[in-house]
Amino acid sequence: MGDKIFAALSYEEAINQYKRTVASVCLMRLKNHADAEDCFQNTFFKLYRNSPDFESQEHLKAWLIRVAINECNRLLRKSKRLLPLTYSDKETISFPYDKCDISWALLMLDLKYRQVLFLYYVEDYEVSQIAQILDKNENTVKSLLRRGREKLKNIYGGESYE
Repeated sequence: MGDKIFAALSYEEAINQYKRTVASVCLMRLKNHADAEDCFQNTFFKLYRNSPDFESQEHLKAWLIRVAINECNRLLRKSKRLLPLTYSDKETISFPYDKCDISWALLMLDLKYRQVLFLYYVEDYEVSQIAQILDKNENTVKSLLRRGREKLKNIYGGESYE
């Protein structure tokens, strides 16, 4: 696998640069390592197979996140299962990078809040970018962020994290 270039990155460089993002998106969505690994692999396989043209590395990253979300949705529709995370399970989850100190709390939230909070706080996307990635209205994203912050506040038992 070698000659393909994606936003000035080789296939291997693209994987190395975005593997943590894609893995985190999959894990946040599925709450299951084995399923997340499958969706992770499918996402990068689609990158290689489809070889889309990208305007920038930010465009590549947004495309990978969208494909990862779609892969997770496909798996959830196919299997009709979502394994709930219990308090005793949270010690067994290891996150792919250290920026995720709120990840354990995010996993306790409904998917609609989890995904916007993850993209906003962990991946540093703006509201308009999140709306585009998730194909939602900007005001919807703002509402989900506000409600999600309140839910995080309840989980942490303290001040809101804005």
